Amino acid sequence: MALEQLSDVVQRCQALPDDSYSSEDHDVFTVAGRSCIEEGHSPQVLSIVLDEKNQSVVRSMGWNLLPPLVQVLLRKDDKHLPQCLAIFNHLLETCGPKELLIGLLELLEHDDADRIAESFHLLLNPLQKVLLRLGGRKASSLGMTLSSVLDQLAKLPVPDTKEQEEDDVFSLGRCCADLARFVGPFAQEARLNQSTKDELRTELLKFCMKTLSHPLLDVQIWDPDTLPLSPLRTFAAEILDILGAVGESLPGLVFHPLLKKKEVPGFLEEEVRYPKNSLACLAHLVFVHHLAADTFPSVFSPVFCLRCNMEHISILLSRLVRVEDGSLPADLLAIKTFLTVPQNLVKVMTICPKHDLRTKGLKVFQLSIDKFNTEAKYRFFQYMLRTSSHSGVEGYIIKNIKNQIDAALQPGNGNIWFEGVHLLPLLRKVFSLPDGPETDLLQYLDRFMESLNLLRYLVIRDKVTENQTGVWTELYKIEDTFMKPLRVGVNMSRAHYEQELQDTRKKKKKNTKGHKDSVLSVSVGGEKLPKMTSESQIQALHSALHTFDMIESVLVRIEELVEVKDSLETAGEPQLLRA
Repeated sequence: MALEQLSDVVQRCQALPDDSYSSEDHDVFTVAGRSCIEEGHSPQVLSIVLDEKNQSVVRSMGWNLLPPLVQVLLRKDDKHLPQCLAIFNHLLETCGPKELLIGLLELLEHDDADRIAESFHLLLNPLQKVLLRLGGRKASSLGMTLSSVLDQLAKLPVPDTKEQEEDDVFSLGRCCADLARFVGPFAQEARLNQSTKDELRTELLKFCMKTLSHPLLDVQIWDPDTLPLSPLRTFAAEILDILGAVGESLPGLVFHPLLKKKEVPGFLEEEVRYPKNSLACLAHLVFVHHLAADTFPSVFSPVFCLRCNMEHISILLSRLVRVEDGSLPADLLAIKTFLTVPQNLVKVMTICPKHDLRTKGLKVFQLSIDKFNTEAKYRFFQYMLRTSSHSGVEGYIIKNIKNQIDAALQPGNGNIWFEGVHLLPLLRKVFSLPDGPETDLLQYLDRFMESLNLLRYLVIRDKVTENQTGVWTELYKIEDTFMKPLRVGVNMSRAHYEQELQDTRKKKKKNTKGHKDSVLSVSVGGEKLPKMTSESQIQALHSALHTFDMIESVLVRIEELVEVKDSLETAGEPQLLRA
């Protein structure tokens, strides 16, 4: 059935121009052709593909047959393997290079290490042939291919021992060797055409820099005495050779931190063109493993070499120091930089105009918190609540405090810093209003909502009879210094904003009188809101009133929980220091 469909669609398309095949023709050819190969009719498909009358059809549609062909070639035990290989090679010579490139790259993607290695070995050479067919238009396609290949290479584990590299247990050595052979013709073309092909050299430079960052920065390079035949050392040397082929001076790259590079035309910015991790790996290969050492002049003094390599050393050391979570002691907070670095991160998180950088700053900030031990976290939270002037940051710290308390209350995880007497001073900083009832609730909204969430959690989680956190001992103070003033503040703010809402509605009715909306200026809390239409002002005031309702609803819920807890858990027992 499938063979008949394939023959019919090919015969029908023989009389049509190349650009007039319908989408239905493409679909029928693809489904029928793939089914024929899967069902063992490869000899008949080969006959159809090689027929001179069918070359226009094959040129346009043949690349769709790649998936089942590659499956057969990877299995290697199919009785029709020679016919499938013949079809595959004919498609590589006949079909459009762009379509072949897309099809082959899709087939290169796998998650299993063994499949990745087999796909590399099978497909890199065909990919090379396809790219060479593109002639002078191949630079961007080569860049896309190398990026996909390196993404696959990154999925392979890195050998930890000499024996693992010798046995190539993760196939990384084999894949790197295949990759070096794949890049060879393009590097040679760049070497022979130094005055042209800027785009090609740019793509090869990007490839070298990515490869230096991974896998070469992560692998252990063994010296020749320890491991005479090392695929990874050979691959590293070939990468350095490609850098020379694209016109990069290895001494210039190694000494990059001190030598001002000339402006290089192209779309790559300096930090992208020469990533610091990649340059640090390059310096390590040259000065430690002496790869390409013969390219370095002997005129540089040791002091100059040291100055140039200090930044590389710093980067490499930072990668070697694998700080475990919860391992940094509180004593380190006496060192100024352990406090100034988080402060600078806070500036990035709150002031930087770029959203992605703010997000990255927050991630690094949390990572730095995670590295501290329990006492250090406690003291760091104290410091941040004392020095911060940003409600969002304070809310984030309070959320971290809640997480630490929750961890301490888990069975077997108790600690002295986030329960009992040590926790109370921290809770007093959390449950406070900077300006009493007159505090600007909208300005401090993030802080107050996290504080209320923490208080609600403590009331629910900690039993009155156990009082692990001390919250039930402290509750009367929290009510007097936080909950009552906050309720007063909510009532005052609501009354104020309701009055402003009423005045704004009157102004709107008075000023518009059927004409287009006027632009109003409203003062709240002594400060003017940005000028906007009356409708926008009304929406903003409604939003503020909704916020006050939300704060009040959480307050009411906490009061209900306290009342229930008292009645259920303290029945027949003396009250715990409640005023």
